[in-house]
Amino acid sequence: KMPKKIVRLTVSDVRFPTSLEQHGSDAMHTDPDYSVAYVVIETDQGMHGYGLTFTVGRGTEIDWTRERSHSVGHCGGPECSMGPLGTVRGQGETLEPLDQMLKEGYPAYTTSCAWLGYSDQLLKQLCTDALNDGWTKFKVKVGADLEDDIRRCSLIRQMIGPHNTLMIDANQRWDVGEAITWVTRLAEYKPLWIEEPTSPDDILGHAAISKALAPLGIGVATGEQCHNRVMFKQFLQASALQFVQIDSCRLGSVNENLAVLLMAHKFKVPVCPHAGGVGLCELVQHLILFDYISVSASLDNRMCEFVDHLHQHFRSPVVIQNAHYMPPKDPGYSCEMLESSVQTHQYPQGQVWKNLQ
Repeated sequence: KMPKKIVRLTVSDVRFPTSLEQHGSDAMHTDPDYSVAYVVIETDQGMHGYGLTFTVGRGTEIDWTRERSHSVGHCGGPECSMGPLGTVRGQGETLEPLDQMLKEGYPAYTTSCAWLGYSDQLLKQLCTDALNDGWTKFKVKVGADLEDDIRRCSLIRQMIGPHNTLMIDANQRWDVGEAITWVTRLAEYKPLWIEEPTSPDDILGHAAISKALAPLGIGVATGEQCHNRVMFKQFLQASALQFVQIDSCRLGSVNENLAVLLMAHKFKVPVCPHAGGVGLCELVQHLILFDYISVSASLDNRMCEFVDHLHQHFRSPVVIQNAHYMPPKDPGYSCEMLESSVQTHQYPQGQVWKNLQ
């Protein structure tokens, strides 16, 4: 069999003007335009590979020069016919986790209702719609103004009731002492976790926050900015997080993510991946299904983030039913974008951006 040779590599700066409606707005990113550095590899035998790295717009200009297509996941040949559920098990092992995923899916939570820039009216409407659609787990962006956070968390808690799950996310906004003080003020709204309370590199700072908030029953979730397995190892060794948040683009390659899944299992810390953006839900669904089927076999305190934006631009968009990720049936890593979307959203020459000039 002749070896395949890469004959073409194309990189595109693809951006979506999400800032126009404040989608994705948080304490650190007040006007993000969700974007990707998108890579297509072609071989001399007509096969294609696709990869992407998510940014909030301006970051794509940096990624452009150093993009590594470690997310390449789909090709056209028969050797790629095995889907994501082709798990191999030893003799006598049960397939119950696989069967459960096929029937019920993996539990998700939504961040789409409470971006920081949303009005109260929109927030209420989105919460009402989400509850009607079966959502029971909600995340709220916090960190810019304490009194505003108190008001918004109170509003969300009233909307979702006392028994549904609430999480809060500060997107690295605070220092350690400020994080403890701020979250203590929000404790009455019973958040399950505070996400990214301080600098994502400050492992001992996260450990101090975790220790201080433990008596309040509030965990620390972080990891979406961790760029290798060694950082996760130290977070876990320091008891600095109670929820591991892997990111399918930030960690270089599937293998690096799998190493983190195995370490989290060893330390008995649940994995609740970061998703959203452009294509992150499509990518990370494969990792979290692998974690459940082949590593943890547990759904205790486990859920995967879902953000209801931009899925229509992918050839194999994520499928959500009853607030659960349904296992993808198409082969590959689900990161192939529609060519029409790539062309119209290329920055700055795409028609969408020309219309905004």
